[in-house]
Amino acid sequence: MNNVMIIDGYKAVIQYDPDIDLFRGEFIGLNGGADFYAATVQGLHEEGRKSLKVFLDMCNEDGVNPRKRSTGRFNLRLQQDLYEKAATQAKASGKSLNAWIADVIRNTDSTSHL
Repeated sequence: MNNVMIIDGYKAVIQYDPDIDLFRGEFIGLNGGADFYAATVQGLHEEGRKSLKVFLDMCNEDGVNPRKRSTGRFNLRLQQDLYEKAATQAKASGKSLNAWIADVIRNTDSTSHL
């Protein structure tokens, strides 16, 4: 099951919280926190829209860009055996390790949403 929901163009990660017996959504890529809870998928959409509207209204009032800017860089630490496996796969594909990892991420299924 894919646990990413898109609400009004913003991505939210959805997880089940067994302590409260509800699903929790949390928007990602924002300059602040915006989360929401519901028992159903329809409820997640409804509560997500409400939470997002409150967050966007606050950003608008404060003159803040709601989306977090990213450099496109990250450090990845792997166990030696995983690093060697990835380096071998990259070399066998005729790619740099960076290009190979970018392709793996690019080819990850992100087309199905809640």
